[in-house]
Amino acid sequence: MNQGGAMDELIPPKDRSGTQTLSRGLEVLQCVGRGISTIKALSQAMQLPRSTVARSLSCLVRDGYLHKVPYKGYYLGAKLIELGERAAEQQPLVDIARPYLEALAEQTRDTVHFGVLDGGDVLYLCKLPGKRTLEMRSRTGGRMPALATALGKAMLASKDPSSWPAYYAAVQRVARPREDAPALKSFAEVRHDLKEADVRGWSFDWEENEYGIRCVSAPVKNHVDNAVAAVSVTSVISFMPRDRMAALGPQVKRTADTISRALRGES
Repeated sequence: MNQGGAMDELIPPKDRSGTQTLSRGLEVLQCVGRGISTIKALSQAMQLPRSTVARSLSCLVRDGYLHKVPYKGYYLGAKLIELGERAAEQQPLVDIARPYLEALAEQTRDTVHFGVLDGGDVLYLCKLPGKRTLEMRSRTGGRMPALATALGKAMLASKDPSSWPAYYAAVQRVARPREDAPALKSFAEVRHDLKEADVRGWSFDWEENEYGIRCVSAPVKNHVDNAVAAVSVTSVISFMPRDRMAALGPQVKRTADTISRALRGES
């Protein structure tokens, strides 16, 4: 049975016309987004009469979803930029990421963190304890200076290097009341770490935030390749020798890349 035909029978004729108009408008937007910009090319791509395509184009231009450039064609309009920004703001990051974070925690048996940049800090959105019953200072809703964490370095690595000194200054301003708090790296060392992380695709925390705790992290990126979050695996040094950290890097990056694709709505 043709399910589409059966569904059409359930939709009243008036509503069916509205549904077809909406679908046609969305198809026009998708075609223009792929670079098909003239009425002739759109008509051919959609296999519709030019007059039908022209009506859709007229409505979309009127409402700001498309912009018409005389003698050149049609381009995506400012309304779509606004909606895109709102969509990015409304993305339920943790809900999208959670199944992949849970899988990573199960595979590694270690604590998995998920966080975003907020000013000069990392804000922890999610912490999934591993199976080794280890205690560490991080918590969901907590903050740490970005450059003192692998999560922060993973997100900052792809940013403009001119922004790095400000983040380093933010770490320097944080009071360190504990006598056993790790010493800050020099800015030259931090800059080297960020450059390496950008090339590799993942970052390391060599007990820089808390003695005895090591971490591997990779960035989650949006549709324009900007880091919007990061995922990490964290454990005590006895479970994080250098060779294991090197092996974890690609695994954490695969998880981050999978979350990135899910965030972008890709299969």
